[in-house]
This record gives sequence, structure tokens and C-alpha cells, in this order.
Amino acid sequence: MFKILVYGFIIYIVYRFIFDFAIPVSKASTQVREKLQEMQRQQQEAARQQQAQAQQRASSSKPSVGEDYIEFEEVKK
Repeated sequence: MFKILVYGFIIYIVYRFIFDFAIPVSKASTQVREKLQEMQRQQQEAARQQQAQAQQRASSSKPSVGEDYIEFEEVKK
């Protein structure tokens, strides 16, 4: 009789541990991992957009080849 009570108590403790601690912890860690991956994707996308904008600014701010050339006429005596 005492053996059955001890086994029942042990099963109850294991059950409570699994459903009150182990499962919620695994769900939380999965959610945290997914959020971190989402943040990394957002940061990578923002970096790509900044690079694209920087390249557009660099290409639009560069003077074309003909703009630096000053024409002059040679004066002959």
C-alpha cells in the first residue's frame, strides 16, 4: 500500500515537472529563437537598403566625365 502511494507521488511530481516546467520552457525557447531570427532578417534587410541607397547617392553625386573638362582656345601670335 505504501509502495503505491510513493509511486503515485513520484508520478505526480514527474507529471507536474513536465507540464509546468519542461514544456513551457521549450515553447519559450522556441519563441525566443524565432524572434531572434526575425530580428536578424530585419537587420540584414535594413543593411541591404542602406547599401542600395548609398550606392545610388554615390552614383548620382559623381560628376560625369565631361563636366570636369574646360574648353579653351589656343591663342596664336
